[in-house]
Amino acid sequence: MSVDAYQASPIKRNRSTRAQVDERRAALLKIVAAQQPMTVRQVFYQATVQDIVDKTEAGYTKVQTDLVQMRRSGDLPYSWLADNTRWQRRPNTFDSVEQALQDTARFYRKSLWADADCYVEVWLEKDALAGVISPVTYLYDVPLMVARGYASLSFLHGAAEYIGSLDVPTYIYHFGDFDPSGVNAGEKIEQTLREMAPDAEIHFERVAVTPAQIMNWNLPTRPTKQSDTRSKNFGDISVELDAIPPDRLRTLVQSAIERHLPQRQFEILKAAKASERDIIKRLVGGMV
Repeated sequence: MSVDAYQASPIKRNRSTRAQVDERRAALLKIVAAQQPMTVRQVFYQATVQDIVDKTEAGYTKVQTDLVQMRRSGDLPYSWLADNTRWQRRPNTFDSVEQALQDTARFYRKSLWADADCYVEVWLEKDALAGVISPVTYLYDVPLMVARGYASLSFLHGAAEYIGSLDVPTYIYHFGDFDPSGVNAGEKIEQTLREMAPDAEIHFERVAVTPAQIMNWNLPTRPTKQSDTRSKNFGDISVELDAIPPDRLRTLVQSAIERHLPQRQFEILKAAKASERDIIKRLVGGMV
C-alpha cells in the first residue's frame, strides 16, 4: 500500500493572504455543514483529502485556528463541532411539577430492546468522538461505552457484571484507531470481559478501523510510532479513527446495531413512543 505519511513539513511556507484564508474557511465551513457534528481532527482529515491543507502539523494548526475564529465570529455554530473531553456534572432541577412532566414528555423513551433476543453495546476508544456517534446510539437506545484507550479495570468489571447477569447473547462492536495500542486496547477489552463474565455468550467485533477500510476508502495515514512498545511487526502505517468521515462512521455504527433490530420493529416502536409522549403531553395540559 502506498503511503502519504503524516509528517512535519520541511518547507517553510509563506503566510496566507486574506483572500486565501477566506477561501480556506469557506471550504472548511462546507465540510462541517455537510457532516456535522464533527471533531476538529475529523475536519482536518477531510481537509487534507480535499487538498485544502497539507497533512502536516502546520496544516492541523491552520484548521484548528480557523475553526476557533469561525466560531467566535458566528460563521460556524458551536454545536457543529463535538468535544466530549470537557463536560460538567449538574443535577436536573425543575421549577414546578408541570415543568418536570413537560421534560419527561420530551425525553420519554420506550426501550427498543425489551423483548429482544440479544444485548448490544458500542465501545469507543476515543472520548472526543462520542458526540459524533452518540446521536445514533441514542436513537437506537444502545449503550455507548467510552473506554478512553485502555479501559480501567473498574469500568470493565462493571460492564462484565451486567453482561454476566443477562440471559441473552451480548454483541459488542468496537471502534478504535488502527495502531499498535488501539488494536491491542480492543483485544484487552474482549479478553478481560470474557475472563470476568466466563459464562456469558459474548460476540466481539472490531468494526473500525480495519486494513480493508484503509485500502478501500483511501484513508489518510500517519507513521506508526516506533516509541510504542507494541509497534514491532505491526507495520509502518497507522490510521486514526478520526480519519473516517463522520457520516460514514455513523453509518458503520447504525449498520452494526440494525443487524439485531428489524426495521419493521423499529418503525412500530417509534410510532408507539410518539403516541406515549402525546399522552404525557395531554396529562401535562390537564394539570395546567
